[in-house]
Amino acid sequence: MNLQMDDRVAWEYHSNAQKIRVITESWVNNNLFCPYCGNTYIRQFENNRPVADFYCPNCLEEYELKSKKASINNKIAGGAYDTMIERINSINNPNFFFLHYGKEDLKVKNFIMVPKHFFVPSIIEKRNPLADTARRAGWVGCNIVLRQIPCEGRIYIIKDEIEQPIDSIIANVKKTIFIKQFKIDARGWIIDILNCINKIDGDEFTLNQIYHFVESLALKHPENHYIKDKIRQQLQILRDKGIIEFKGSGHYKKC
Repeated sequence: MNLQMDDRVAWEYHSNAQKIRVITESWVNNNLFCPYCGNTYIRQFENNRPVADFYCPNCLEEYELKSKKASINNKIAGGAYDTMIERINSINNPNFFFLHYGKEDLKVKNFIMVPKHFFVPSIIEKRNPLADTARRAGWVGCNIVLRQIPCEGRIYIIKDEIEQPIDSIIANVKKTIFIKQFKIDARGWIIDILNCINKIDGDEFTLNQIYHFVESLALKHPENHYIKDKIRQQLQILRDKGIIEFKGSGHYKKC
């Protein structure tokens, strides 16, 4: 995989935004495999497709590309808020590629794939409407808050300019694919509990440590009055799917 992007592909464009879009899409088109099935290449959709930028001709998974010259550890612009929420709730929501590149050398620094089943409304941040003086006055955009996505859903393909093993990438994608079977509210709970687990230092944790998050979970899910019961239910799901291991007597181990 060549981490150097080629700016010559955008010679006919004048807008910097158009240039970087063409440059990054060209790089993905020439370098990326499918993280789901391992197919050696993915294809680019025709321009101006409203949902996705790329697809795998083998397994038909779709991907949307977002690029940023600054770090992608925190958040990245995600377009119109209402459209994003609608897409998350639809059956045609694509997976996402997030590309972090160097402004000076146009080199890919980090490249992350987030499976579509990790997209829930809680990771979408609503921005303030554009001012009345703006060309698109009243338009409401959004940010994708990557720090709200568990590390299990932020799968590095390139990390700090180092390409990650393909087998490991595919295994990490398959590890959480079970989340797809749940409705969006249930997916949100699984993601919340994964985030709680990941906040605990070390490889092992206890049920009482997870109970420390009851208050914050109650604020996030005010309609649920049985938070501890819900926590235990989610831990059982994660145990059955091999994400955590139950050691007995309220003790667990991260797998």
